[in-house]
Amino acid sequence: MDISQLQVDGGRLAVEVRGTGPLVVCSPAMGDERDAFGPLADRLVARGYRVALVDLRGHGDSDTTFVEYGDQATAGDLVAVVEALGGQPAVLAGASMSAGAAIIAAGSRPDLVSGLVLLGPFARNGNPAMSALLRLLLARPWGPAVWRGYSASLWPGLGAGARERAAHLSRRLARPGRWAAFARTTRVDHSVVAPFLPRVTARSLVVMGAADPDWKDPAAEAAWLAGELSAEVQIVPGVGHAPMLEAPDLVADRVSSFLAEVSGAAGRA
Repeated sequence: MDISQLQVDGGRLAVEVRGTGPLVVCSPAMGDERDAFGPLADRLVARGYRVALVDLRGHGDSDTTFVEYGDQATAGDLVAVVEALGGQPAVLAGASMSAGAAIIAAGSRPDLVSGLVLLGPFARNGNPAMSALLRLLLARPWGPAVWRGYSASLWPGLGAGARERAAHLSRRLARPGRWAAFARTTRVDHSVVAPFLPRVTARSLVVMGAADPDWKDPAAEAAWLAGELSAEVQIVPGVGHAPMLEAPDLVADRVSSFLAEVSGAAGRA
């Protein structure tokens, strides 16, 4: 395991690299950290992949000095990670808002993206009234408690572990400068993803939890995005917004098959 700080415009990103082989770059959801991909990374490394886990700006062990947050900034960060780790085409695995960022990266730099794994993806805005209400509720002083309670509902597949993870991440966000960075991230506008959807040429896989509380109909949202990208879809029963963490064995099997397909297509090309 190699953990380092990658300098990008405005600060440094924490990047943890495991294994050897074809590169998979993983970026988590807003409010979450790179270890959400830990169980999946373990399984992919065992199957011969090199996996880079990246903390979002202002999250985890990344800096809080950034001015820009959101999908476009994160897309640039994913491109920077791929370039720093050799500059060869890689698969991007993005969760939630990072899925939208991965789409932007693939649409803007097709030379660096060979495939997309989009987990619980936000590639367009949800209910605008609910989004505005959430931003209001996340304002201090009650924001941290609201987020802790809300985030515990995101991962039903973890059972009681969901509350433990929510409490752990809330403590991490309480460190100096973290909550302000997180609050800025919550103002993300996913409409910026739309222009890049038709520009994506990489093969894509959408992985959606059947019990994802962020969507009224998770399967319908997955089907919409799959139609936009001509993507494959995996619906994971009994899990929510982090299928790679809640059902790592099932997700690893499906992602491994997809990665093999991507590698085979690249070889034929």
